[in-house]
Amino acid sequence: MTNIVDRWLLPEGIEEILPNRAIKVERLRRRLLDLYHSWGYDLVIPPLAEFTESLLSGSGADLDLMTCKIIDQLSGRMMGVRADITPQVARMDAHSLQRQGPNRLCYAGQVLYARPKNQMETRSPIQLGVELFGEAGLEADTEVILLLIETLQQAGVKDIHLDLGHVGIYRGLEAQAALNDQQGRELFALLQSKDVSLQQWVRENIEDSGIADMVAALPTLTGSVDVLARAATVLADASDTVARALQEISSLVETIENRVNGVDIYLDLGELRGYHYHTGVVFAAYTEDSLVPLGNGGRYDHIGEAFGRTRSATGFGVDLSLLASLVEQGEEIAPGIFVPATDQDDVLAEVARLRSLGERVVLGFKGQDANLTELHCDRQLLASKAGFELVAAES
Repeated sequence: MTNIVDRWLLPEGIEEILPNRAIKVERLRRRLLDLYHSWGYDLVIPPLAEFTESLLSGSGADLDLMTCKIIDQLSGRMMGVRADITPQVARMDAHSLQRQGPNRLCYAGQVLYARPKNQMETRSPIQLGVELFGEAGLEADTEVILLLIETLQQAGVKDIHLDLGHVGIYRGLEAQAALNDQQGRELFALLQSKDVSLQQWVRENIEDSGIADMVAALPTLTGSVDVLARAATVLADASDTVARALQEISSLVETIENRVNGVDIYLDLGELRGYHYHTGVVFAAYTEDSLVPLGNGGRYDHIGEAFGRTRSATGFGVDLSLLASLVEQGEEIAPGIFVPATDQDDVLAEVARLRSLGERVVLGFKGQDANLTELHCDRQLLASKAGFELVAAES
């Protein structure tokens, strides 16, 4: 028999958002969607659940494991509750909209993880972000990175730390090394975990000493923008794929430094985050107060293939509820005006007038013993000879 207490327990990692925090989240959501609108991004609202064939198309095994699955009672087919909105927006671009030129879309909605990504994160974040389809040039990557920075700045984040990487560097070196599938998996695991046995593995598995040295050097190519000069020397004999990736990172760094202030850039040229999903530039933004990224993204040009339309694509997502909890948004709920229960037309007309001006007005019920603190009211509307006056509530 279910204990009464269990009836209001939430599943582990699932959270509710109560009034003071909820108003901060909602105000931030509105402000950021207005920001994206001003940059030319159209709002879309994807469905909460879809058939897994489309929901997980092109997204890889990681997202499959994170997706909660249910059986559709009407069709008998497997559905998934979205764990990421990006594949849904890609489907909308490829199938529902079918625009020919660059297509800018934005979204905001809750997602659900089958398991938490880590102990610090909720399983039901509110994901907000943008996706830019149909532009293969670096200008698209530049735009979404600058928009992510402005997103955080608009939210009030100070001292942004931007991590930049490019999966093309590793892809180019892997191709040069001519590894078989097993060797590729082993190298990927060693680099991803920064295993100390990497040097020995490279000596035993890559015959060309020049290529071996470049691969072994990847974990060391991290740090400030000064690492670019060292990378140009260390990877001088790398393929054109690697050279293009380095040039793109250099151009991005130059643009960011010229156009925004208050951003500390950190480079990881051996970055493998989202390697099986991303195809080019990858990035993540942090602040000193965050242990997990406030926002991340990158280029993922192959996602539209599953929907029959290959489109260049880049974008980012942020955890809106996390972002709202880290920044100050002023008073959570604006204090309002309490009006005792009445059916007088002139009083009700004044209530309507005040609400039209943007005031929060709480109209009491008959016999209500009003607790103005719970009602978030700091004034009362009282009748006077001059008409009406607002009187400060007693503290």
